[in-house]
Amino acid sequence: MTTTNFSEFQNWLIEQYRAEKTVDGYLADLERFATWYAHTNGDELTPVRLTPTDIRLYRLWLQERRAKPTTINRQLAALRAYAKWALESGQINADPMRGVRPVPTQKLAPKWLDRSQQDRLVSTAEKPMNAAQTEAAKMLAQRDLTIIKTILATGLRVGELCSLTLADIIISPRKGKVIVRQGKGERRREVPLNAEAREELTNWLELRGEEGSLLFSGKRGEGISVSGVHRRLAELGRVAKVEVHPHTLRHTFAKNLIDAGVSLEKVASLLGHSSLNTTRIYTTPGERDLEIAVERLAG
Repeated sequence: MTTTNFSEFQNWLIEQYRAEKTVDGYLADLERFATWYAHTNGDELTPVRLTPTDIRLYRLWLQERRAKPTTINRQLAALRAYAKWALESGQINADPMRGVRPVPTQKLAPKWLDRSQQDRLVSTAEKPMNAAQTEAAKMLAQRDLTIIKTILATGLRVGELCSLTLADIIISPRKGKVIVRQGKGERRREVPLNAEAREELTNWLELRGEEGSLLFSGKRGEGISVSGVHRRLAELGRVAKVEVHPHTLRHTFAKNLIDAGVSLEKVASLLGHSSLNTTRIYTTPGERDLEIAVERLAG
């Protein structure tokens, strides 16, 4: 069975504006199911042959082989998309996914960096500052360091960060704030800046000069893109041996606040959440929290 057998399904996924990575993943998972189906039933997989019983048996087969719940649910998602395509294209009249539920998973908090990981990442970003031999290298290093410290100190979404202008940063000798003029849901909010963030932003403002209106600019003066921030953090994280992306830093900001005893209402306001239910995820123990809890038994 090859992905060419699923070319119509693939085209449908693309028409649904699914990301390339998602399309590839769904096709790979469907290939795995088709192989299992042919081996189990002695027939090639087609939409009209797919039944809820087949899907339940496949889910059980995966569970018996101790596949992770996230892996099983990912493959069920691929089958769900396949069934939806078959329905919309008129190849079947009933949904074979009816009554098929995902495998329950343990609810953990989003990934965040512990203190040692935060320190390693910041230290890695600081080293290029010391080694910079040119003005351009110094600007790039200072920009990267400022981006990291700004997200860690404000919890901004990466899109909000990239949209900041010089007018959105208010800094005085003893206080400061960043103004998010159009956050998620077009909500405006103001986030105070602590002393460390004010110092780093001041250093960056002195280096970047007066060119352009966007706060964070690239090598040629254009504003840094969301993908640009992702790339720079991924590279610095690779050197620091820390898996990191912008949302990891946002989660870290929230986790640090919760650990410091800040109320959910204040954390929600700082993050720009419209509901406390969204913020409560940060009170859920993360993987590292559970590891530390178990390690205490050996003390």
